[in-house]
Amino acid sequence: MKYLDDARDVKFNLFEWLDLDTLLKAERYKEFDRETLNSVLDEALKVARGSVAACNESGDRIGATFDAGKVTLAPGFDKAYQDLAAGGWIAPTANPDFGGMGLPESVGTGISEFIMGANTSMSLTVLLSRGAAHLIESFATDELKAIYCEKMYTGQWGGSMCLTEPSAGSDLGDIKTKAVKQEDGSYLLVGEKIFITSGDQDLTPNIVHAVLARTPDAPTGAKGLSLFVVPKFRVNADGSLGAFNDVVCSNIEHKLGIHGSPTCSLVFGSNGACQGFLLGKERAGLLLMFQMMNAARYEVGVQGLGIASAAHQAALAYAKERLQGRSMTNREPQTGQVPIIEHPDVRRSLLMQSAYCQAMRALASYTGWCMDMAHITEGEEHDRWQGLVELFTPICKAWCSGWGFRVTEWALQTYGGYGYTCEYPAEQYLRDAQIACIYEGTNGIQALDLVGRKFRLQEGKPVKHLLGLAGKTAQDLAADPVLGPSAMQLGSAVKALGAVLTEIPAKDNAMLLTLLNAVPLLDMMGHTVSGYLLLQQAAVAKTKLAALLKDKGVDASDKAALRAALKDSAEAAFYNNKVQAAVLFAHRGLPLVGAQAVALRAGEVAPMETVF
Repeated sequence: MKYLDDARDVKFNLFEWLDLDTLLKAERYKEFDRETLNSVLDEALKVARGSVAACNESGDRIGATFDAGKVTLAPGFDKAYQDLAAGGWIAPTANPDFGGMGLPESVGTGISEFIMGANTSMSLTVLLSRGAAHLIESFATDELKAIYCEKMYTGQWGGSMCLTEPSAGSDLGDIKTKAVKQEDGSYLLVGEKIFITSGDQDLTPNIVHAVLARTPDAPTGAKGLSLFVVPKFRVNADGSLGAFNDVVCSNIEHKLGIHGSPTCSLVFGSNGACQGFLLGKERAGLLLMFQMMNAARYEVGVQGLGIASAAHQAALAYAKERLQGRSMTNREPQTGQVPIIEHPDVRRSLLMQSAYCQAMRALASYTGWCMDMAHITEGEEHDRWQGLVELFTPICKAWCSGWGFRVTEWALQTYGGYGYTCEYPAEQYLRDAQIACIYEGTNGIQALDLVGRKFRLQEGKPVKHLLGLAGKTAQDLAADPVLGPSAMQLGSAVKALGAVLTEIPAKDNAMLLTLLNAVPLLDMMGHTVSGYLLLQQAAVAKTKLAALLKDKGVDASDKAALRAALKDSAEAAFYNNKVQAAVLFAHRGLPLVGAQAVALRAGEVAPMETVF
C-alpha cells in the first residue's frame, strides 16, 4: 500500500516554527545541525515509504497468525523490521551509549509519525521495544542495562509492557501475578497477562517483558505492585541466549483493526521456571511503569496523528482524480464531469481534515519540543517545561486519538461508496485508528488524569501559564487584518475555558461535575491549545507568504495575480493553506469550546438523574 505523507508540514513544525536553534546550542544536542536533522527525516521517510508501507496491506489482510503457541507475522514484516533496525529507527531519540541516535524528541515525533502512518501494526512493536528498554536504562542495575539496553534499542531483541490481566483492566490495583524472591536475588513469576501488544512475535530471537506483579507480603492495591524484567529466553553470562524462560503465548486476539500487530495472552511460570529481575525497589512498580506508560500515551497520540494524516492525504489524492458531477458554475448536462475536489462540500471536508491534522501535529510537535527543553534546562525552568509535558501528555493521547479517528471518518466519506470497500485504504485507516482511543488508558481515563492530577500539578501553574500564552497570542493578533477574527475566536475560547476552570471548583457538587465532565474538559483544552498553536503557525506562514509574493513581484491585493502565484508555487500554496487551515479551525473548531462550556457552567447533571 502506498503511504502518502505530509513531510512538508512536519518540517515546517521543526525548522520554521519551533525554536530549534535553542536546542542545537545545548550540550545534549550540539552534534546536530539543521542540515543533518533534515537528512535524518528524509532517510526515515524513505524507509516508511518503502518496506514499512509495503507490508501494511499484508498485515491487514493476512494479519498475525497463531498456531501451537507460535506467533507468525505477515509477509514483509521481517524485511521492514530489519530495515528499521539497520537504520537506527527503533530508538532514534535513545541514549547513544546504548545504541540510540540521541536525536531531539521533537525530531523523533516526526519520525514516529512517518512510521505509524505507513504501518501502524509494525510501529507498535517498535514503540514497545524502546519503551521497555528505557525502563531498564532508567531503573535497572548496571548489569541488567549492559545485558538488555543496547540489544533492545538497536532492534536485536524486542520488548513489551505487561499490565492488564483478566480481572484487572484499567484498575491495576487488582493485579494478581505473583513474584517470589529467590536466594540469588532473582524472582520467580506466576500469572497471566492479556491484551499484550507484541507479547510474542517472530521478528526477534528474544522478547523482554516489563511485568507488573505482586510479592507475597505486598499489600493489596496499586501500592503493592513491583516491576520486573522478564525475558522470553534467559541470557547467559556471555550475552548469548539460554534456556526458555517459561513465558508462553496462549492465544492472540482477533480484532477490528491493527491485524498485523499480535495482541497476546501470556502465561508466566506455568512450569515454575519463569525468572524475573526487579526494577527499582519492591512496591514501587506502578510509579516506575508510569514512565513507560506516559511515553506510550504520548506516542499513541502521535499514532492518532499519523493515521489521520495518511488517511487525509489519500483522500486528497483521490478527490483530485475522481470525476463526478458538474462544476457549480456550469451545471449544463453536456459539460464534462469535474474532479470532486471542485465541489464546495468536499473542499470543506478536506480542509477540516487538514486543519485537524495540522492541529494534532502542532500539539504533538510542541509537546516533543517541551520534552527537549526539559532535557536541557535545570531548576525552575526545567520544572516549567516538565509541567507542560505532563499537562500535555493526556491531552496528546486522548485529543489526537479521538479527533484522529474522526478525521479517518471524514476521509472515508470523501470516497463515497468506494471508501467502504477494501479497494481503497480508507476503511483500514478508520479501523486501525479506533484502538488508539482505547489502549494505554482509555480516553476517559486520560481525561480523569487531566482533571484529577494534571490540573493540580505545581499548584496549577502549567495550566495558568498555558492559558496566559494563548490569551497573549489572541491579543497580539487581534488587529491583524487576516488573522484578527480568528484571534477573537481564540480569545473567546480562552475566556470560556478559564471561566469553567474557575467556576466548577466553587460549586457545591464540584467533584461530581468534574468527574462527569472530564472528557468535555479535555476536549476544550485540546481545542484551545491547538487553536493557539495553529494561530502561531499561521502568523509565521503569513509572513513567509508575503515575502515570497514580494520576491515574485505579486501584489497580494490583486486576486487574479495571487491565485496565479499560488498555482505556480508549491511553497506559496503551502503557506497560504497554513493560514486558511488556522482560520477554518478558529471558526469551526474553537466555537466548540464555548458550546461545551454552556453545559458545564450551568451545572447540568442529567446523566446522573437518568435511570438506565
